[in-house]
Amino acid sequence: MQADKRLPELPTHASVVVSRPRRGRASHIVRGVVALALCVFGAQYLALYSQVLGGPRERAVSVPLRAQEYLDKCRLLDVEPGPPPDFYTRTESDRFVPGTKATFIKNATIWTGRVDGLEVLHGDVLLDGGVIKRVGIIKDSELERYKDVTRLDAQGKWVSPGIIDLHSHLGVYNSPTLSGAFDVNSRKGPVLPWLRALDGLNTHDDAYKLSIAGGVTTSLVLPGSANAIGGQGIVIKLRPPTDRSPTGMLLESPYETNSTVYDPRTHFRYRQMKHACGENPDRVYSGTRMDTAWAFRQAYEKARQIKQAQDDFCEKAKKGEWTGLGDFPEELQWEALVNVLRGRVKVQTHCYETVDLDDLVRITNEFKFPIAAFHHAHETYLVPDTIKSAYGHPPAIALFATNARYKRESYRGSEFAPKILAENGLQVVLKSDHPVLNSRHLIYEAQQAHFYGLPHNLALASVTTTPATVIGQEHRIGYVKEGYDADLIVWDSHPLALGATPQQVWIDGVAQLDAPHLISKPDALQKRPATPNFDKEAKEALKYEGLPPLEPKPSNARTVVFTNVSSVYLREGATVKEVYSAFAEPTTVVVREGRLACVGACQLSEAGEDAEYIDLEGGAVSPGLVSVGSPLGLEEIRSEPTTRDGVVLDPLAQVVPEIAGGGGALIRAADGLLFGTRDALLAYRSGVTTAITAPVSSGFLSGLSTAFSTVGRHKLEDGALHQEIVALHVSISPIGVPSVSTQIAALRHILLGETKGDLKRAVNGVKEGEIVLAIHVQSADAIASIIALKYEVEERVERGIKVTLIGATEAHLLAKELGEANIGVVISPTRPFPHHWEKRRLLPGPPLSERNALAELRAHNVTVAVGVNEAWMVRNTRFDVAWAALESNGTISKSEALALASTNVEQLLGVNADERYADLVATRGGDLFDFSKVVAVVSPSRGVVHLLDVDL
Repeated sequence: MQADKRLPELPTHASVVVSRPRRGRASHIVRGVVALALCVFGAQYLALYSQVLGGPRERAVSVPLRAQEYLDKCRLLDVEPGPPPDFYTRTESDRFVPGTKATFIKNATIWTGRVDGLEVLHGDVLLDGGVIKRVGIIKDSELERYKDVTRLDAQGKWVSPGIIDLHSHLGVYNSPTLSGAFDVNSRKGPVLPWLRALDGLNTHDDAYKLSIAGGVTTSLVLPGSANAIGGQGIVIKLRPPTDRSPTGMLLESPYETNSTVYDPRTHFRYRQMKHACGENPDRVYSGTRMDTAWAFRQAYEKARQIKQAQDDFCEKAKKGEWTGLGDFPEELQWEALVNVLRGRVKVQTHCYETVDLDDLVRITNEFKFPIAAFHHAHETYLVPDTIKSAYGHPPAIALFATNARYKRESYRGSEFAPKILAENGLQVVLKSDHPVLNSRHLIYEAQQAHFYGLPHNLALASVTTTPATVIGQEHRIGYVKEGYDADLIVWDSHPLALGATPQQVWIDGVAQLDAPHLISKPDALQKRPATPNFDKEAKEALKYEGLPPLEPKPSNARTVVFTNVSSVYLREGATVKEVYSAFAEPTTVVVREGRLACVGACQLSEAGEDAEYIDLEGGAVSPGLVSVGSPLGLEEIRSEPTTRDGVVLDPLAQVVPEIAGGGGALIRAADGLLFGTRDALLAYRSGVTTAITAPVSSGFLSGLSTAFSTVGRHKLEDGALHQEIVALHVSISPIGVPSVSTQIAALRHILLGETKGDLKRAVNGVKEGEIVLAIHVQSADAIASIIALKYEVEERVERGIKVTLIGATEAHLLAKELGEANIGVVISPTRPFPHHWEKRRLLPGPPLSERNALAELRAHNVTVAVGVNEAWMVRNTRFDVAWAALESNGTISKSEALALASTNVEQLLGVNADERYADLVATRGGDLFDFSKVVAVVSPSRGVVHLLDVDL
């Protein structure tokens, strides 16, 4: 709405007092005439002003000196949020960097985001002035007016809009995390709408470059979730600002005061506000959900009162009823929340459970304001009608793809939530909550959502067009469309193909990757990946309120026959070999009484009438995967102590009671195993059949790890415990006290000094080469000390000892030395991130480096394996090894990739596996590296075939 309708303009007056010389009679006559004229003018003005304000008045009106200012403020209340009326006439972006050359991208496959995400064009894109000038077939004649243009032949590769992260703490929760730059949460009260994330934005965060390398061009940076109302978020572009300031990163800064740049009289720029409900504010302020709900209602009642006072004031001011009106009612602390009620601030709400969602929906209807999106929102798929009843419009739902069960309110989270929500007509967004997840890999969240049933067009939209709409920026970002910001990505494969990596990223028309390292991908990855059907599983998720039964069902048949098998991989000693590859015809695999009986030319007539046939539709049979590095099997809900084994006492920093062994105590993970956890069963259903878990420690000495079956019911069950004692685990990390050097000294003393009890027995096993010493470490400096200590110990005991590093983010810096010292490495996780200072010297992999850490270590003959560091991640191990193989540019075969998460893990941790009793995994529609579905697990140790996708 235009702001200058039907409101009077008041003249401004200034009274000036000066000393004047005495004047004569004529001067007095002139002054009298002027005074008379002013009186006549004043009378006419008052008559006119009275008419403008609605007719004559019976008595004089005292117009306040600030009346015009007040009327201007009233006028601003009617201005609608959104782009300026002439936005689409722009020829240059307000963020254009002078001197940037035009860019011509030819021969591209373009996902535009238009037509509900279904439009794909084959053609060219022209960027100039920070905007997209043309999309389509561009003739050479159209380029003649450009004196200098950068040309790129996409060679048919996919081009998409830049990725938009709807939930990030980039720059306020800094990487690496340092106490001097931790500005994500204020704990000054549950309601803080006046705080601004901009005031804590660090432009030197190490993650900007990494996120850009993953295609992220725009992020909504939010305050944390400690507060019911935590403050105002900001929308930023990730490229380095030319003025090096936080303000220079803002997209359409709502705080701009230069009216030539932003005139709020013509349009109002959206702001963003962070809300949170549930466990976080309850925990921080020692309250309950009732307290948090009251905090919301109390705050919004205050805002409502101010809004009503403003509306009442302006109604009278417009009529000229100034008497007794006073000053314009406003309070700086509450102005942002008042603007929420005016629809000018997008509310982004951290909210998980049904009870909290219902609370917030009721509050929106009570105070009449919309919610832009519910974030995390793990139970929204269970209550779509509740979401739709929110005031104004249904909020979008911003989700993780598979991250759940880290606290109680996330326990019912489902990988099928995006699919179910979309089927209910709700907008779905995938987000990172960076650095909870590294936003560099936000496209991976969309890939997983697509794998579990979200349609391809909505999966791509979930990180581009939909978040652009949710933050009110759909007029300029989120699409490949003429006139939009020149934020683009050229991908090396289809964006929804696993491991898709940008070959180049543009922000505001500026290329962000200097000399990117490109890798060759198979032609098959240029196509949209085929995905399994999970309709049955999605229905079960709803039927069982998010907790469907996960235990597999054993086949009742003595013989199970897998048909249409395209490839078979089997263990051979410490390696994995491909024993069958169907270049022409798929083959058959026969399993009898839970053991592999035949591959290839099998006599099906001998299978028997009761045999069960399972069509793998071109799938594969592979070894079961093995996981290490996470507390899988020692926790059900990470933040709930009663669902966990707990944290061991650390003898380096605490006194261990004599009743527990005192200084000779050594804890065994096998004693605290929790079987049947949902993360373990989900891992099993994803092909991870064995886990190696060490006692959870926050200090130096952890204890003895154990190897167990992820489908076991209890540890006394046959086949549940593969190996009770596996390796001795310690950790070397800069935690302040005790120092790293003290930790190294303690390790030296353990290995070379006198110990007692269980610790002595385990250390003797290490010195005799029977037990692996597993050291959790990240820093290259600490790794160097470990290498030197290994040589020192071996010289003293006169034999080699087995040492394996776990984590090892900076191990690539000592690849040669590790190879020479015969120290193995478990990279965990496979995609590094500088969470802490000891991880900052990471090797990021393509497109920022030619190799990743795994490839670099392998090149120096280091035995490597892959692991994860959180229990929910174990189920995705198959994707981790597939991604690592793709990044190797052909240097890692599928057999070798399978070994990274099976035989190599066992070798490096000291698991004595018998290949005759090793589990096998059957996948339908491809092998473990494809978007296939695990449909069965062959368990020789139990003599059964577990069926995961067969109706019995």
